[in-house]
Amino acid sequence: MFEITAARRANLKNDILSGLTVALALVPEAVAFALIAGVEPLVGLYAAAIVGFITAVAGGRPGMISGATGALAVVMVSLVAQHGVQYLFATVVLMGFIQILAGALRIARFIRLVPHPVMLGFVNGLAIVIFLAQLGQFGTEDGVGWAKGTFLEGSIVDVAWLPSAELTVMLGLVAVTMIIIRFLPLLTKAVPSSLAAILVVSLAVIGFNIDTKVVGDVASIAGGIPDFHIPTVPLTFETLRIIFPYALILAAIGLIESLLTLRLIDEITETRGNGNKECFGQGLANTVTGFFGGMGGCAMIGQSMINVNSGGRGRTSGISAAVFLGIFILVASSLIEQIPIAALIGVMFIVVIGTFEWSSFRIIRRVPKQDAFVLITVSAVTVFTDLAVAVIVGVIISALVFAWNHAKEVRVEKRENRYGSHYYTVHGPLFFGSTASFSEQFTPKDDNNDVIIDFADSRVADHSGIEAIDALAERYRKNNRTLHLIHLSPECKTLFKKAGDMVEVNVVEDPNYFVAIESAFDEDDANR
Repeated sequence: MFEITAARRANLKNDILSGLTVALALVPEAVAFALIAGVEPLVGLYAAAIVGFITAVAGGRPGMISGATGALAVVMVSLVAQHGVQYLFATVVLMGFIQILAGALRIARFIRLVPHPVMLGFVNGLAIVIFLAQLGQFGTEDGVGWAKGTFLEGSIVDVAWLPSAELTVMLGLVAVTMIIIRFLPLLTKAVPSSLAAILVVSLAVIGFNIDTKVVGDVASIAGGIPDFHIPTVPLTFETLRIIFPYALILAAIGLIESLLTLRLIDEITETRGNGNKECFGQGLANTVTGFFGGMGGCAMIGQSMINVNSGGRGRTSGISAAVFLGIFILVASSLIEQIPIAALIGVMFIVVIGTFEWSSFRIIRRVPKQDAFVLITVSAVTVFTDLAVAVIVGVIISALVFAWNHAKEVRVEKRENRYGSHYYTVHGPLFFGSTASFSEQFTPKDDNNDVIIDFADSRVADHSGIEAIDALAERYRKNNRTLHLIHLSPECKTLFKKAGDMVEVNVVEDPNYFVAIESAFDEDDANR
């Protein structure tokens, strides 16, 4: 009993301390993403606090951190620029409803269709995005970036670097932060190393009066309790026409990023989250956020990695992160604004190092070329566009490669049996990709009068396969050949039009194909 109680106390302590670490790292990220979206910093901070709290309570992945993210911010910017912030709030509310509906429809199961190379590309691409997002902190607001006049002008790496003295100090503080995070766990694990690094560097900057950029230089985070209000937009079909496309895209991006992050945290912690519950939690959080003046959000892989690496495993870690962030906004903004940006950058650089799958460099020559291509493509698309597009592109490429490879597997063996009939045996799946190859392997004009086609070793997978068999039956009919189709599944037999009277039924030998469905207890029920 004592050991169980002690373990619970240790877990609670780890959750609270890791939550404090995450809250500190959330401040500049939320501010930066709000500025990207074209809204006030407090809009991003409110979103981080509200979304983080509700998803920690109602979501399906304990230990995962949610808040305002860059993937959503880049979609919001055009909406805010064209229609104003109130349309953004209405869009976030509708986005939440769509995500709740997705949870009710149990679409989280489809995340299983994301291949492993796509997952690796997602992780690597997101690590690169997190790294590039920090570069802007090393620049001045009004300066001209080094990419002026090049194809990189205006991009995320087009940074007007700080003067050499300031840049050297900042880089030095980043290095100190990273060294503390890396080596402190070798001495003690009583305090999360990220939190200790932020505190040590902050005290050093204040104590030695070091001139460097702090959180207060980026934006003021002081604010009050957000008020509930219904977005002031016309309740008309025209408003729905404007916000629905944005809401749909935001909901899709949010769910994809959240479910992939959930899957990653599952692997790291060797536990299992509930995808459909996470969809509901994200939807509820965004619906509420829209009514309280927040920009909406989803799971954050960087902050989730900080939380997990700092020992945060339970829901208390996410709840405490949101509560601490709320305290920062309400009463402790003056203290938080003194934290050096360099300390937070150092934390994020450690996250980048831990998130990037360095093993992909080692295995890229060993895996099939198409998998390596998918990995690299998804990484690149994630960096240059956004996560949702990258994942969709990766899945489409993987599906096309799969179809192409299996299209070559269908083969037909031809022989003449002792009764003088030509006997064809079909091997491999018959689907849209293999129908052309299937049809080319039959010769109705040259075959004997009696022809048998055996499908015992073949699986007719879709309607294209059915149509190919129907077309083949019609070719034999036109050539006055008697055709027998044997060992087809009952599902196929009911769909034939032209070949219906040529199908022979063998109750004993005919195959039954079953469609795999979710069992009563599956991975989505694991945390119920």
